[in-house]
Amino acid sequence: MLFVFAEESKAGAIVNGFDASSLAANDDGSTGAINLDFTANFFGSNFSQVFVNNNGNLTFTSALAAFSAFEMRTTRRSIIAPFFADIDTRSGGGTVTYGSGTFDGKKAFGVNWLNVGYFRNTQPRTNTNSFQALLVDRSDIGLGDFDIIFNYDRIVWESGSANGGNAAGLGGLSARIGFSNGTRQVGSFFELPGSAATGRLVDGSSTALVSNRLNSDVNGRYIFEVRNGSVGSPVVPEPASMAMFSIGMIAMILRRGARVAERSLRLISFRVS
Repeated sequence: MLFVFAEESKAGAIVNGFDASSLAANDDGSTGAINLDFTANFFGSNFSQVFVNNNGNLTFTSALAAFSAFEMRTTRRSIIAPFFADIDTRSGGGTVTYGSGTFDGKKAFGVNWLNVGYFRNTQPRTNTNSFQALLVDRSDIGLGDFDIIFNYDRIVWESGSANGGNAAGLGGLSARIGFSNGTRQVGSFFELPGSAATGRLVDGSSTALVSNRLNSDVNGRYIFEVRNGSVGSPVVPEPASMAMFSIGMIAMILRRGARVAERSLRLISFRVS
């Protein structure tokens, strides 16, 4: 997988649609089982329905009311979490919408968390998050194959007050991004670097969700290809500064190698003459 840090610019990753249905304003609520209209082979288990949970995640076997983001490697839940945090939509802002549609010409199911606030966000604020999750049918490749896509347009808060966040929704137990099939087996779970780390995922950070990307050419878009029931091992990214340092080191080594080669050629030429 290719993880690219691109600190300079942001692009609108969220796509239109997937809003035929909505989850009424709530705190810690969920939908019932929703049909995907295709089958997703998620680590050997085939699912054709999903539960949409207010707190920034989708689950396959039952609804999830938990507001404290747990580790993907320790959970017994089959979960896909674009932004697992304590979301509260009762105090203005947006509500969660979902529905079927298409992405890049492929059948898809999507969920929008647009302009959503956090727990104890007791008055309308401007510091709301906007993100989206898509499950895209790729049965054109293989039965049960699908893509998980996380899209981010704005992330300015990371936790609710019940998890130690301050009035602006910062600090405390921060959000987690990733997925798990609930078996705790190696290779069956993943968390995006920066999960549960204060300030790492919010706008303005070098590792901000909106200004980086994974397997994509759009900043704020992270694509995980699920093929034959498994996801290829994601590459843990380096901080942008380390990536630039590494590039600089490689360039220096190449320059030194070129100088050594040049001196060797000169010496050979001298000896021949």
